[in-house]
Amino acid sequence: MTAFITAARRTIVAPKGGALSAFSLHDLAAPVIRAVLEDAGLSAHDVDEVIVSNAIGGGGNPARLCALAAGLPERIAGLSIDRQCAGGLDAIGLAAALVNSGQARVVIAGGVESHSRRPLRFAQNGDGSPIPYDRPPFTPWADRDPDLTVAADSLGISRERQDVWAIDSHAKAMAAREHLRAEIVPLGPDLDDPFTRKLAPRVVARAPVIAGSVTTATTAVAADAAAFVIVTDHATARALRIDDYKSVGGDPMQPGLAPIAAINALGHADRYEIMEAYAAQAIACVEGALLPPEAVNLNGGALARGHPIGASGTILAVRLFHDLQDQETGIAAIAAAGGIGSAIKLTAVN
Repeated sequence: MTAFITAARRTIVAPKGGALSAFSLHDLAAPVIRAVLEDAGLSAHDVDEVIVSNAIGGGGNPARLCALAAGLPERIAGLSIDRQCAGGLDAIGLAAALVNSGQARVVIAGGVESHSRRPLRFAQNGDGSPIPYDRPPFTPWADRDPDLTVAADSLGISRERQDVWAIDSHAKAMAAREHLRAEIVPLGPDLDDPFTRKLAPRVVARAPVIAGSVTTATTAVAADAAAFVIVTDHATARALRIDDYKSVGGDPMQPGLAPIAAINALGHADRYEIMEAYAAQAIACVEGALLPPEAVNLNGGALARGHPIGASGTILAVRLFHDLQDQETGIAAIAAAGGIGSAIKLTAVN
């Protein structure tokens, strides 16, 4: 059995506290799920499973909430996963595995994240007293679980190169605004990613430093968004064949480099969508995997949108769905905390 993506959509990506801040996770996801079903010419009753990536929500089973909110049959249990940043691609990989094995014919896969409505986090001491925390540990060793910005700085990419990458990301996204609207399901008056702008060199030069060479201009902003695809066992008038998918572990001290092995395992492609959590990390991945820069993130990346953690990987696949032409191949790749890299290879079949 061969798995295909036959529809792919997303919301705008809006910075934390912005245009999507009033939406719950399932309210972000439901309109996108309905849109991909309509695009694929399917009904809710055709769906066998829904797989949803979510990283910073309140737990439970967000996939079940999203399925019910979208009007899917109650028999759809929903499967929620948390692979942090990589989860949006991993959801598609799991969906492909279900279809390839014959366990499902139609799977909705994607991710949803709301930085605006993330819960406050507390752990407990042995005596029950609360300990506030912002992020969980990603390794069992405190000395091998770096702050991600510090890890990005340690890659040794100069601030000047990072600045140029960020300016270019915004410029490409600005030029592609009308084109990008085809993939967006509006949830309000905004039809474009509101963070995208003409980023002048003087503005980047004044950006506050977060760690070493890494600034606020070269770091993807925390954001809200949802993105979903239809994965099914047959091609339609518009479809991408899922050729391969890899998820690998790497050095926890250099999480930004983990996708290199996954990318290399998939071979050559005509186009690449590489996650830009940090400009330094994107540059290091492109150079480490020997990718041609002119084939990477042709319509801008996450630096020009934002980073809705659980949805970011799916957004990369959505980008390829709307950009690849007949017989073109594309690879989407993303890094995650703890030293995880995921990548997927897709081919436009019609």
